[in-house]
Amino acid sequence: MQLGCGVTSDPTPAEQTGAMTAEAVPVGTEGFFGPLGDEESEGFWEGTAVGELRLQVCGACGRLRFPPRAMCPHCHSTERQWRAASGKGTIWSFVVAHPPLLPAYAPFAPYPVIVVTLDEGPALRMVGNLVTQPEDAINAVDPATIVIGEPVKVVFCRRARPDGSSFHLPAWVRTDPQTAAK
Repeated sequence: MQLGCGVTSDPTPAEQTGAMTAEAVPVGTEGFFGPLGDEESEGFWEGTAVGELRLQVCGACGRLRFPPRAMCPHCHSTERQWRAASGKGTIWSFVVAHPPLLPAYAPFAPYPVIVVTLDEGPALRMVGNLVTQPEDAINAVDPATIVIGEPVKVVFCRRARPDGSSFHLPAWVRTDPQTAAK
């Protein structure tokens, strides 16, 4: 079974944060977990829906933080805002998911899951799938080709919820033409 992500015909602001889908939800993604959404993460998910990777910024000290949270871990302020990030980073670590997995994920195994250090700061890291292009399967990248420190950029994949609504999940593609073909 293949799991893909689509690309919109107007990927604004894809120059910074990559493409996102406006097409139908890929077959096989219906049982995947989606965000529950809460006050702290609402701005992040609003950003993914429009093709922007957003980070929470403290309204008092100005430091970026991810994952989103109610209080700044540095100055303890509860003031917060959202800022668009570049959507670029480097692979900090990765794992290869193998069975046993939850039933919805088992047909795609094995597949790589990467941890990305964002260009905005060494303490800002995100987890996601490494894909070869936005509409490709999550298992399309050979884990043996992944190199710690290689550059990546975010793309957005549309996923379905059981109620028929959808959300956009960040995934990552390589930016180095040498390794992108692997």
